Amino acid sequence: MNFNLEIGMTNESVLTVEEKHTASAYGSGSIFVFATPAMIGLMENAALNCVDKALGNEWTTVGTHVDVSHIAATKMGKETKAIAELITVDGKKLKFKVTAYDEDQKIGEGYHDRYIINQEKFMARVNSL
Repeated sequence: MNFNLEIGMTNESVLTVEEKHTASAYGSGSIFVFATPAMIGLMENAALNCVDKALGNEWTTVGTHVDVSHIAATKMGKETKAIAELITVDGKKLKFKVTAYDEDQKIGEGYHDRYIINQEKFMARVNSL
């Protein structure tokens, strides 16, 4: 399998923080600020969409590891963005540098690993469990 992936590919995902994105809503905290799990989800989305089109229709990626720091709080109503940069390709193993920002500052940073899978074969295995 020869995928059309290049080190340095980037993608950005954006959302405006709503109540459903807060620590209180996620159950990961009791206050109404952007939740760490929501930030991680935004980072994963940026990484997924960074390579998904290059893989073609039968392939996609699944997240396998996240190592990030949430370094600043973001209040509701603020626009946030996550940027993923592909930094390593090792066969089907992909590593991304991920960063997140709100309108004012960097709010998170770290690394995220994904693995390339054949969608049909993967779902057949999952459904057989």
